[in-house]
Amino acid sequence: MDLRDAEPADAEGIRTVARESLLASYSPDLSEDVIDTAVENWYDDEEVGSNLEDPQAVWSVAVDGDDIVAVAQSYLVEADETVGQIDWLHVAPDSRGSGLGRQLLKRVETELMDRGASRLEGKVLTVNEGGARFYENAGYDAGETRQIKIADEEFTERAFVKTASESAEEFTPVEERSGPDGQTLYVAYDESQRARKAPFYVTYTDEERTERYGYLCGNCESVATAMDSMERIECSECGNQSKSARWDAAYL
Repeated sequence: MDLRDAEPADAEGIRTVARESLLASYSPDLSEDVIDTAVENWYDDEEVGSNLEDPQAVWSVAVDGDDIVAVAQSYLVEADETVGQIDWLHVAPDSRGSGLGRQLLKRVETELMDRGASRLEGKVLTVNEGGARFYENAGYDAGETRQIKIADEEFTERAFVKTASESAEEFTPVEERSGPDGQTLYVAYDESQRARKAPFYVTYTDEERTERYGYLCGNCESVATAMDSMERIECSECGNQSKSARWDAAYL
């Protein structure tokens, strides 16, 4: 078994593992059609190549012979502190139970921390109880939840958090700021969407996060953002555009 950085040529193997992993972890809560759509959106050759070119990306794969059997994809996200955001860790069903997932997680954790992450964060839909146990067994604490919509159904996603450095400043997840018309908005720095120039952060009209307003562009700090026909977020001020990665990226 070889653990190494992912390469553009790995795209087909990554797609295969991601699909098998999602089916094993989320079926029947998510239909096969929804999972296939997610895999097509997130892991086509162009999207994988674009993600691997991102200087903030940390993608690792596990290779057994000529076959990719696991992939971890993570990113450095700048908020009030540098966060190592672990978007996905996929392990092929036949390779589970051997500790491979923990080995791959340790590899990306180490690189994220070496590159300045003071906090690590993974996210799992609560219907995936095995995924929750995986993070808890790896020393992560269960964090906040949020409601997301997938194929017209509501699901709960929970964050799992590990502090990489005890000396890191306390993280303030919500920041109050004025909107364009003078209204008070609340920026949720722990709810981000990766983008080509800097992340987008979800904004709310209330501190309890019950009513979503839109997104704050992390590149120019504008809230003048919109979704195009492909459900991608774009900033009208600087042209920053989101990248597909998790459920919110496509709304499937």
